Amino acid sequence: MRSSPESAGRALLRLLDRGAPVLAALLLLLIWELGCRLLDVPVYLLPPPSAIVEGALAVSPSSWGGHIWATLRVSLLGYALAVMIGIPLAVALANSRLLSRTLYPMLVVVQSTPIVAVAPIIVVVLGAGDAPRIVITFLITFFPIVVSTVTGLMSTPPELLELSRSLGASRWREIRNIQLPFAVPHIFSALRISITLAIIGAVVAEFVAAENGLGFFIAFSTSFFKVPQAFAALAILVTISLILFRLVAMIQKWWFPWSLPKS
Repeated sequence: MRSSPESAGRALLRLLDRGAPVLAALLLLLIWELGCRLLDVPVYLLPPPSAIVEGALAVSPSSWGGHIWATLRVSLLGYALAVMIGIPLAVALANSRLLSRTLYPMLVVVQSTPIVAVAPIIVVVLGAGDAPRIVITFLITFFPIVVSTVTGLMSTPPELLELSRSLGASRWREIRNIQLPFAVPHIFSALRISITLAIIGAVVAEFVAAENGLGFFIAFSTSFFKVPQAFAALAILVTISLILFRLVAMIQKWWFPWSLPKS
């Protein structure tokens, strides 16, 4: 039985809808390549995609692996620290008016402070190694997790809280069984944002003081006008951010499917 033209058209539209991001990216790369070649743009100003690929291949896989692992290690450690501290602190802030009035302004002040300006001070205080880079990553990723989690916890319907209290539920059971489930969508929204911020934090820290990592590699390459290699490192950073973002989204889909929008 042959499919009707309408069904074939719908299938084509679905295919185009799924492949639209890839097609758009390919079109952008093509325009980029042709523009650089037709306008004769110097490679040290804006390398074409082909030059970026050549620059990436000029670096050994072991060297790439070392830089990627250094950045990924700092990013994940700072991110994990932000999650382990941020979510319990948010629970405390949402359930204690005194604590919220005391600590929340301090958190806003910390978030308002430019991390780039504070990073050299953190390096001087904590010394060389991963510790200052992890702290910088933590400071960048910490605030969105706290704010979104508090917002989710405060969005719990008050009638459910009153019902649980009338049934004699303990404060811990109220938080675990009522407030946290309502906060899960907000928490994962913050986790998706913060995982990309963790990569940014690690790179900022590597700009300040590091001997390896993709941020260090970008700074080192640009200082010698090896711009194609710097763009290659930037492409790797974007790829890592997209993969981690997608991984957090998949964790929510696998473990908390009920928290996703029905649409």
